[in-house]
Amino acid sequence: MSHSKPDTVSAVLARGRLGIPSVVFFVIAAAAPLTVVAGGATTGYAVTGVTGIPVSYLLVAAVLALFAVGYVAMSRRIVNAGAFYTYVTRGLGRPAGVGAAMVALLAYNAMQIGLYGGAGAVTAQFLNDRYGVGLTWWSCALAVWAVVAVLGVARIDLNGRVLAVVLVAECVVALTFDAIMVTHPADGTVSFDTLAPSHVFAAGIGAALVTAITGFVGFEGTVVFSEETKDPRRTIARATYIAVAVTGLLYGLSAWAMSVATGPDRIVAAARADGTDLIFNLVSPYLADSIVTVARVLFITSLFAALLSFHHTVARYLFALGRERVLPAVFGRTSRRTGAPKVGSLVQSGLAFAVLVGYAVAGADPIVHLFFWVTVTGGLGVLILMTVTSAAVIGFFARSTHTEGPWRSLVAPGLATVALGGILTVTLREFATLLGVAPDSPLRWAFPAAYAAVALLGVAWALVLRTTNPEVYAAVGLGADRDTGPLRAPDTVRQPA
Repeated sequence: MSHSKPDTVSAVLARGRLGIPSVVFFVIAAAAPLTVVAGGATTGYAVTGVTGIPVSYLLVAAVLALFAVGYVAMSRRIVNAGAFYTYVTRGLGRPAGVGAAMVALLAYNAMQIGLYGGAGAVTAQFLNDRYGVGLTWWSCALAVWAVVAVLGVARIDLNGRVLAVVLVAECVVALTFDAIMVTHPADGTVSFDTLAPSHVFAAGIGAALVTAITGFVGFEGTVVFSEETKDPRRTIARATYIAVAVTGLLYGLSAWAMSVATGPDRIVAAARADGTDLIFNLVSPYLADSIVTVARVLFITSLFAALLSFHHTVARYLFALGRERVLPAVFGRTSRRTGAPKVGSLVQSGLAFAVLVGYAVAGADPIVHLFFWVTVTGGLGVLILMTVTSAAVIGFFARSTHTEGPWRSLVAPGLATVALGGILTVTLREFATLLGVAPDSPLRWAFPAAYAAVALLGVAWALVLRTTNPEVYAAVGLGADRDTGPLRAPDTVRQPA
């Protein structure tokens, strides 16, 4: 492994190009609001059979808001594109941090690459149904891949503008659909049954919570782009809370609106019958065909926006690890023209291309075997990261001199750790249901075991670095501070081993 140090210019991401709106766009785009509303909420009703899906979205948003208290407090002291990796390093030690980095790379690659299956299949079906164009899913997926690959090495603020247009249109469509569904209730009565707090204690709520939390994947994005923001201390905190509030309320509102249009007692059956077409079928009697067609196109662009956002997240993780020489130093290089982490971006594109070709050659189902299985597994990895990071926040403040107070430094992170740990436990217990496989299928443990394997690999590599290259080991988690000087005067922190 090369340990040559990248030059100063190439070790720095483009500073000051993103404000609060751009960061919010990246994070919410990763969540793919229209995909979650049209696909995630509907699938949640159909798979779990639970009518409390709206409550589950609101509850998960509340847990993430609690998690954000300590997360944001820590973000004021640490600015690093490695995000969760850096936080775990500073709070729980370098071996745990490198282990978390490997989990993050696997999880975000899974989310990003898995989405190509959905994007390719949905696009191919739309073109065939609407225009009679018979394209394969993989040809459509590769076309989307090519666009993402090009934008991945472009200026980050250009990407922010692209995502902004797509995201605003998605939200307008979702809110318009919600208004139509609520104003045309089943049996002429608007029911709030699916919003009843009692659903929190109903049977099957665990599976509903797992379904809901996948809609918030990308939450880490506020900190991933921290080095490229104009004012990290102010931007990250506000963008994090805005992103959680907007997505939580939009998901909860939309899931409830669908139940109003079908009737609370018929929403599960309707979701199972219509699948992702449910929301479009519910509003089509009241809208022109052209508007519904535009909405279906935005469903596709929603997937594209998520693909682009996750691509940037993976590239910046690779950049952070390359800059610190945990991975080969070449990953720590950026484009002198655009400031983008070009090597990490190109490697991520190459990996995605190889997987797409492999699935195409194998003739695998792009929806079940690529989109569904792989993205659900990616969501599990991000849930693991959030749980560990919440514990790391407590460890960080316990080792540092700070003025945050017990609520931000201990109580909120502690409660969030317990809540996220509970959701993680339920996820592992019900993972077979989420994959749609038999309870005794080896797949129910194979996917989670992959995270244990890469985490142990990361810990082992950190211990090797501690012995063979103490200088590199000492710099793990320092990020930009190592090569270019601190971005701000840090608090006094006793760095764990």
